[in-house]
Amino acid sequence: MTPKQRENFERLMRPRHIAFVGGADAAVAIGEARRRGFAGSIWPVNPRRETLAGLPCVASLDDLPEAPDAVFLAIPSRPAVDAIGKLAAMGAGGVACYTAGFREAGGEGAALEDALRTAAREMALIGPNCYGMINYLDGVALWPFAHGGECPGYGAAVITQSGMFSSDITMSQRALPLTHMISAGNQTVLALEDFLEVLSGNPAVRAIGLHIEGLRDVAKFERAAVAAIRGGTPVVALKTGRSQIGASLTQSHTGSLSGTKELYDALFDRCGVISVSSPSQFIETLKYLCVAGPPKGTKVMGFTCSGGGATMLADHSETIGLSYPAFGAEDRTLLQGLLPDIATVSNPLDYTTPIWGQPEHTRPVFTEAVARSGADVAILVQDYPALGLDETRPAYLADAMAFADAAEAADVPAAICSTIHENMDAETRKALIARGIAPMQGIHEALNAVAQAARWAEARARIEARTPRPLLNATLPDRIEMIHEANSKAMLREAGISLPEGLLVSGAEAAQSATTLGFPVALKMMSSRLAHKTEAGAVKLDLSSAAEVARAVEDMRAEVTRHDPSALSDLFLIERMAAPPVAEMIVGIRRDPQFGMSMMVGSGGILVELLKDTATLVLPASAEDIRHAVEGLRLAKLLGGFRGKPKVDLDALAARLAALGDFALARADRIAEIEINPLFVYATGVTAVDALISVVK
Repeated sequence: MTPKQRENFERLMRPRHIAFVGGADAAVAIGEARRRGFAGSIWPVNPRRETLAGLPCVASLDDLPEAPDAVFLAIPSRPAVDAIGKLAAMGAGGVACYTAGFREAGGEGAALEDALRTAAREMALIGPNCYGMINYLDGVALWPFAHGGECPGYGAAVITQSGMFSSDITMSQRALPLTHMISAGNQTVLALEDFLEVLSGNPAVRAIGLHIEGLRDVAKFERAAVAAIRGGTPVVALKTGRSQIGASLTQSHTGSLSGTKELYDALFDRCGVISVSSPSQFIETLKYLCVAGPPKGTKVMGFTCSGGGATMLADHSETIGLSYPAFGAEDRTLLQGLLPDIATVSNPLDYTTPIWGQPEHTRPVFTEAVARSGADVAILVQDYPALGLDETRPAYLADAMAFADAAEAADVPAAICSTIHENMDAETRKALIARGIAPMQGIHEALNAVAQAARWAEARARIEARTPRPLLNATLPDRIEMIHEANSKAMLREAGISLPEGLLVSGAEAAQSATTLGFPVALKMMSSRLAHKTEAGAVKLDLSSAAEVARAVEDMRAEVTRHDPSALSDLFLIERMAAPPVAEMIVGIRRDPQFGMSMMVGSGGILVELLKDTATLVLPASAEDIRHAVEGLRLAKLLGGFRGKPKVDLDALAARLAALGDFALARADRIAEIEINPLFVYATGVTAVDALISVVK
């Protein structure tokens, strides 16, 4: 966003006057501006109507009193391009372009969209093919349908690439405080990353929610997301849809195990973006962050008035990494004195029904338990009675307010969650928000939000301590060529990767060369058409004599001929068998047209696709980033000295892999893909046992 566009974006979001251009859709949008309480001037523009929504129309943009700060445009696509050009020439601030029929329509739509982009000049344009925007903070709406949503003076800014989903969020019965809603549409001028950049600087915006179908500029998104987390604004992303990865790279494990989803997850992890997988989790996580705020850690003090509820809390928490600190003997004695005889002191704590709804008894229990547990966050489970069954409501609210007092005294973020999503009414949600208690709907959603918020705080500390290395753009080459293993390993030697001792020979030379190397040896046929040698019978291991090598050469020729005659070669790589490793890894580097270079690390060997124990990082990545990824693998237990095996120096391993990543980036014009599988990992070093590299032709 240029400085002028940013200035115009501020005019668009906080206009003194709005021009509504169009017919019935524009009339609805005028009603929505009034619903939001817009107090500025409203100027309808329509050459065929005298009035619109009860207001007098002007016939054309030329008849407006002055250049409008904001415009809602709902006319056909061709006239819309002309109107955008005229508004830009007038000096208008910005436009919410509801008009469709551009790139999404195919055909001439793409050319029309290019013309629209040119016509907009320095205006702030949302869309086209979008619903527009709602600014809850300042009472402004450029929106073509009835909408809901509340703002207590702070909340979440939500940007979506789906108009209907944005409208659905405003109608949700989940009490998410909102500051802004932007339906991004085709993102012809302003894109999701532009909105992220601007809105993260607003102190009333406590979190930003992004519904992402695809990103236009990954590197720009990274810069905006990192700026947001460093500024203390959490970002929550719901990624939907898949884009196509280059088909030329699907012959490798790297291409099949590190696709679009993995690249987005890697980007989000790199930027500290919280990734969620469902609309309800999207809303609940934003709500928790906005109302309660992120906790400092993952230790929870849980309260229920039911043993079943306590078990539900504990069960799901265990699967997502939340813990419940146990009480010491002295604390147990104190709490037992505050609880009924039938209660058992534990965490989560079922405080039982004899004191339920009696704040003179529950408040001391809540206060002492939260303070003495040393927890980072407090949660109370409550399902409120349905409308018409209100006689017990005061008791629920009495405990809720006592819990709020305890959380406030301990200065920890707190939530009250219902077991069943709908078992918390609007009045209760509003009362809890007023006390700074997040009204969460669903135990799993509440606990997931707590865990994700705590890890966001960890990610913020990690990112703030990191020296930024920006992402690099990389185009996908039209043609690539896989080079055989011996040549691939020669390139890896340049990168500082250790290799088994070996010789490149003809079939006739194989037996004698093996004797020279020393047994046992591995024999492999070299061909650019043998991406997976095991399936083709092109590799033989643990050969212990010259006779075995000679026989293996003949057998290999026969097997490869049956598999693929065009892959047959008289070039063989003979290597001394490497010593047994602590673990086998797979390491893959490839390029993507959106994300540039990425690295995949994981459990390797013949079971790589069965285990699918992998992590993906977008390059460049530091040794610290790579170590963090490796520690998240199931393989990490083996690397840590499992059952008496040597413990791997993870810092040295990560440094070696980081150097490999830098090697590939420095040769991005030449290297299309690197795959090492397996990479033998030892206590203090690595050896590339098998490798595949594809280069740009």
